[in-house]
Amino acid sequence: MGGRIRTERTERDGALGWLIFDQPERRNAISVEMWEQLPGAVASLADDPEVRVVAMRGAGGEAFIAGADISQFAQQRTEESAVARYGRLTALGLAALAELEKPLLACIDGPCVGGGVVVALTADLRYASDDAGFRIPAARLGLGYEVPAVGALAATVGLPAAMDLLLTARRVDAEEAKQIGLLHAVRPRVDLEGFVREQAERIAGNAPLTLRALKLAARELRKPEAARDYRAAQLAYRACYASEDYREGVAAFLGKRRPRFEGR
Repeated sequence: MGGRIRTERTERDGALGWLIFDQPERRNAISVEMWEQLPGAVASLADDPEVRVVAMRGAGGEAFIAGADISQFAQQRTEESAVARYGRLTALGLAALAELEKPLLACIDGPCVGGGVVVALTADLRYASDDAGFRIPAARLGLGYEVPAVGALAATVGLPAAMDLLLTARRVDAEEAKQIGLLHAVRPRVDLEGFVREQAERIAGNAPLTLRALKLAARELRKPEAARDYRAAQLAYRACYASEDYREGVAAFLGKRRPRFEGR
């Protein structure tokens, strides 16, 4: 099952669920309505037992996410109460992505701007087309940037590189984005979606309980050390050794065959 943010059309491509940001007439700029729908779309993928990996992309093939929908700024990001509501909606949407217990990939073809970068940072693995570009133009628009968003960027590329991107508001091409650690791989545009599918299939063939345990461990490691709580990750780790999948993995290894994991 996939989530189509805006129309909420759902689909599934085998074990891969697509989360599609769908406002191509505005290069998939995120509207308030899209932020409102995002937690539900993520939940539909989280709750689908057939989906083992989730991938995000933009609709239309022209952009991943071209930032926030500026046409709504006059109504949604001027009055203090409206700004506070917008902040709550974005926090809920980003939390839904960050707390997804299935592997999350970002398939970035074309511009990835502002809030699009923040969304991409919630992914475990980020892949982009060779013509993709990244920019955080908050300083050119007079916008504030939340501490968690600055922290997520700094945790990924390092604080010096993060400050470079934030203070200059300059555009970074795909190759530089890969060099600073923002991307895991760059591919020609025509090959990108196929490459992402291949990576998703490879991940989906691994043990789901192990993948969940790794996601929970990574989630805690992203938090400040004083705020970490490893109990859920430790329980998930122990569950791996008590699972049928563990026994299947060992048997497959000894039998020199591919394992067939069921997630239990």
